[in-house]
Amino acid sequence: MGSLTDRTADYFDTLARLTREASVTDLAGRPMTIGAGIEAFLSRGRAAHEAGNKLIFIGNGASATMASHYALDFSKNGGIRSLALNDGAMLTALVNDVGGEAIFAEQVGYYGREGDILVAISSSGSSPNILKAVERARDKGCGVITFSGFDSDNPLRLSGDLNFHVAGDEYGFVEVAHSALIHAILDLSLGWGTPDDRNPGAMKRRRQKSP
Repeated sequence: MGSLTDRTADYFDTLARLTREASVTDLAGRPMTIGAGIEAFLSRGRAAHEAGNKLIFIGNGASATMASHYALDFSKNGGIRSLALNDGAMLTALVNDVGGEAIFAEQVGYYGREGDILVAISSSGSSPNILKAVERARDKGCGVITFSGFDSDNPLRLSGDLNFHVAGDEYGFVEVAHSALIHAILDLSLGWGTPDDRNPGAMKRRRQKSP
């Protein structure tokens, strides 16, 4: 075993590589670049917002915190109407009444409408409650965008109109890479990397960002 210093460097090298090498596919499995995937995400999200629809974020555990975080950021900073299905009372009631596998599908049934987009985040890509929510979203006429990891043929990755995949087999790497990818979508939409005098969106984000 190498020194902690060496292993720390290897850790961050691995994290950077997995994030940089993330792949994006469409519903037919056709690959696209990350840049094209980000453009497609934003195009779909903005079109949904302009039509009076919304993004619906879901995830379990650490992915649930991402769902809440990015529903807030896309609404407040990104100008795309968004919500996360993470209310504690709702979740506990549904676990009690319909079981854990239906907690998100039931809520998609309550709140989803044709033209909304479900953003499903799952490291394994095989969580039953996430997959059932995708099924319900399709029944409601919603679009689906997924973020998954682990096996490249996981069922979630095969179910979305747009699918971001991180080829890692450890939760920490996949979760951090997912967060980086979604944050990149938002930050790039606000003009990250352009001169500030031509980038009022980025200036606005810096003013609005909560501490």
